[in-house]
Amino acid sequence: MEERRLGPVVGLGTYKTFVDDASLARDVLDVALRAGSTVFDSSPMYGAAEASLGEALEGRRDQGVVATKIWAESVEEGRRQYDAQLRFFGRVEIQQVHNLLAWREHLPWLEEERTAGRIDRIGVTHYDADETDEFEKAIRSGGFDAVQIPLNPLDRSCEKTILPLAEEFGLAVIVMRPLGGARDTTLRPGPAPAALAPLHPFGIETWAQALLKWCLADPRVDLVIPATSKPERAAENAAAGFGPPFGPDERRLVERLASA
Repeated sequence: MEERRLGPVVGLGTYKTFVDDASLARDVLDVALRAGSTVFDSSPMYGAAEASLGEALEGRRDQGVVATKIWAESVEEGRRQYDAQLRFFGRVEIQQVHNLLAWREHLPWLEEERTAGRIDRIGVTHYDADETDEFEKAIRSGGFDAVQIPLNPLDRSCEKTILPLAEEFGLAVIVMRPLGGARDTTLRPGPAPAALAPLHPFGIETWAQALLKWCLADPRVDLVIPATSKPERAAENAAAGFGPPFGPDERRLVERLASA
């Protein structure tokens, strides 16, 4: 399993956060890097987030791992997005096909870029892990190194098929939406602080940390990427990657609290 590892277990997402504010992005990255988060996830779908992330990484690019995406119906548009990403980041460590869009068309040229050393890993994502048939075909193609899927105590559909497949094929697993926030997966504001007391020995002080560590307790999960535009939240989230892991009892406690 070690070869799957992507680095620090809590990264940083940029969906609906940086937008076109490079100054804000730099402030958040300052804190995230100091706190131990070095993997930063973005996408052309997120407006100007890629450009803001690129500016925020200027002068310290070697400190960060960029996980971004191709979100295009055609190879031509995908290559244009990739050319822009090379201008923003110099290179892309983890290049993902966003929401399985035209993955068969994009995979051959992405494999060429990986062979040339301009991409380290190729991933595939989808916001709905119930898209099992197409996701399974992509995984079984053998061309991907990573998957990105939603997972939290109220959205566990990936546990049925995608996580077992990822384990079978040795793919790294990146978790989106670990704090919920879609459809029926609203997990905020969470329980009263006193309810988290049994989790204090595990370094947990906040509900967000409890949710992140819950995800990371699944041995198939390599990285969680909570998004935030607040520097203090970036530090808080990163802390969930340290300290002892949850056991089954702690995981069940978080599940009960999430369902209350």
